[in-house]
Amino acid sequence: MNIIDAARDCGLFLAVAESLTGGQLTASLIDTPGASDVVLGGLVAYQGELKEQLLGVSPQLIATQTAVDAEVAAQMAEGVRGKLALKCAKDVNSVIGISTTGAAGPDPVGPNPAGTVFIGVASNLGIKVLSLHFEGDRAAVRQQATSVALEALVEEIQRLSGC
Repeated sequence: MNIIDAARDCGLFLAVAESLTGGQLTASLIDTPGASDVVLGGLVAYQGELKEQLLGVSPQLIATQTAVDAEVAAQMAEGVRGKLALKCAKDVNSVIGISTTGAAGPDPVGPNPAGTVFIGVASNLGIKVLSLHFEGDRAAVRQQATSVALEALVEEIQRLSGC
C-alpha cells in the first residue's frame, strides 16, 4: 500500500518525530511523489532537551528513564501531532503522529541494550507504542526501525479510515 495515497484518500496528515532514525523515516515518506499533500513535516530531536522543548516530553521522564523509553516515544508522537497540526492549521483529529527513539548501538543507553527501539503512534484513536529489539549494526537497526514505523503508519491509516 502506498502510504501517501492512502493518507490522501482518507483525508489524513502525517507528522513525524525522530530520534533514532535521524530523518530516515521522513525521507522515506517524502520519497513518494505527492508527499507534500499529506506530510506536514518531521522533527529530528536527537538530544533530550529538544525532545522536551519541541515535543513536550517530560524532563523528569527523560531524567529517570532515559530517552529510550516507551513513554518517551508516546509523548514524542503525541507532541509532534499536536504541534504540527497547530502550526499547519490542521484539525488534530486528522493527524497521525509517529515517533522513533532507541539505542542504535554499539553501546547500550541506560538499561536498554543496543538494538532497543520504541515506535510511538498517536491519532484520535489514542496512543500505542511498539517495543522492539533489532540485531545488527547502527545502520541495520535504524533501517529496521524505519521499515516497522512505515508499517505502523499503514496500520494506523487502516484503523482510522477503513481504507
